[in-house]
Amino acid sequence: MRDPDVIVVGSGPNGLVAATKLAERGLSVLVLEAHPRRPGGALGSEELTLPGFVHDVGAAFLPLARVSRAFRELPVEEHGVRWLNAPIETTHPAPDGSSACIARLEVASTLPRDYFGNERDTGQWERLARWHATFERPLFDAILAPLPALRAWMRVGLVRVAPLARAFLSSSARLAERWFESTAARRVLPSLALHGDLGPHDVLGGSLAYVLALSASTVGYPIVQGGAQRLTDALVTLLELHGGHVRLGARAARIVVRGGRARAVVLEGGEEIPAKHAIVADTFASTLLLELLPHEAVPSAALAAARQFRPGFGTFKVDWALSGPVPWRDGAARKSATVHVGASIDELLAFTNAVRAGQLPEQPYLVVGQQSLIDPTRAPAGAHTLYAYTHVPSTVPGGWDAERARFADTIEDRIEALAPGFRALVLERHLSAPPDLERRNENLVGGDLGGGSSVWTQQLFLRPFFPYFRYRMPVRGVYLCSSSTHPGGGAHGMCGYNRALRVLDDL
Repeated sequence: MRDPDVIVVGSGPNGLVAATKLAERGLSVLVLEAHPRRPGGALGSEELTLPGFVHDVGAAFLPLARVSRAFRELPVEEHGVRWLNAPIETTHPAPDGSSACIARLEVASTLPRDYFGNERDTGQWERLARWHATFERPLFDAILAPLPALRAWMRVGLVRVAPLARAFLSSSARLAERWFESTAARRVLPSLALHGDLGPHDVLGGSLAYVLALSASTVGYPIVQGGAQRLTDALVTLLELHGGHVRLGARAARIVVRGGRARAVVLEGGEEIPAKHAIVADTFASTLLLELLPHEAVPSAALAAARQFRPGFGTFKVDWALSGPVPWRDGAARKSATVHVGASIDELLAFTNAVRAGQLPEQPYLVVGQQSLIDPTRAPAGAHTLYAYTHVPSTVPGGWDAERARFADTIEDRIEALAPGFRALVLERHLSAPPDLERRNENLVGGDLGGGSSVWTQQLFLRPFFPYFRYRMPVRGVYLCSSSTHPGGGAHGMCGYNRALRVLDDL
């Protein structure tokens, strides 16, 4: 292969979207992936427990992939991707028997009229969902667009921007208390905001809560039949159809800078691969500036900013092979793509405070994924897969080797309390503490799934740091396209899409 026009370091969804959009425009593109067996990074699937049980290693439920411009333009459905939805998208049960759930609008009419906590809150929720549905596409185009995105926000409409701004700038708890009255309904938004590292009282928590809650009422929380790896495989196929290539087992060790411009990537074994026009990094922001680029080529202010850029919460994930479906007490949970475990705003706040204090939470908040309920290809006949993840400190006293199994037992206790008999179904489990996640994927720094904290000081014009929020890095020819850039995490591909447009502008 001749020297590529562009080298992309990392084959996560952002890297592959960027590579494919550049290849569509006639550029020769080489993607370097450190993993020896598969592309995709955290967008992949493996048999982690027992043969025949297919588990998504990271991103699994993909609402933002269904609303992003990147995936509207890339015909992944023509290359093996089939989207599946559950009857209910998310359920939030509690030990006291209360519950709230979200279904797509076309399904919600079949549910009891108190499905969102009580009848009053259900009516309020459905009014919000119908309002949101009238402008969802321009809204997500604006949220996911390169900053400042003024034209995109004009298409949303000024009459809508004011109430949206009030919601987005709120904490998730304040927004929930303003909109709903029941405890069950009020725990939904703070639970969804905790998909990032935004606790109930954190500024901007309302933005993530709004996005995840309202998208559940339209596109839902879809999965890819057969596993998330099939979406990655479709992206690779599209890249190859346009002449691009992915090279596995190729870990980038450093970027060569000559004459003030990036010229090549050196692999771990010493091989140097020149790039004619650009090097694009689908990596954690600090990794690019502090490890891949030579320090003498990077302005001191940028190095200082990179040292301050911090990851979000660590993640602890358990994957199970089960002999049957989870026997939830709550009927909606038995039909739900995801189940969120967190009984109240106060409990979610205590959880957040414990993690920030470096402690393992006694009552961990859980996101539980039930892919095999709607995709029987994930497990042998009659059996099921299940995962649950929670946030934890990246490091714990005594180390994770001493705590891994005990904390997994705590997670199982939480599920057993809501689904008596769950433990009897467990055939095998696979545990992933923060160091395990980072060992398998270097971009998951400290076990952070989001490419960096979502706190307000690392959002919008400050992501990853000012003034490098538009994907160009301080070394000519180097661009960042990972979720360390705006608009952040979520398997939407828009960090890569936006970066591809920036490279094309520069060329």
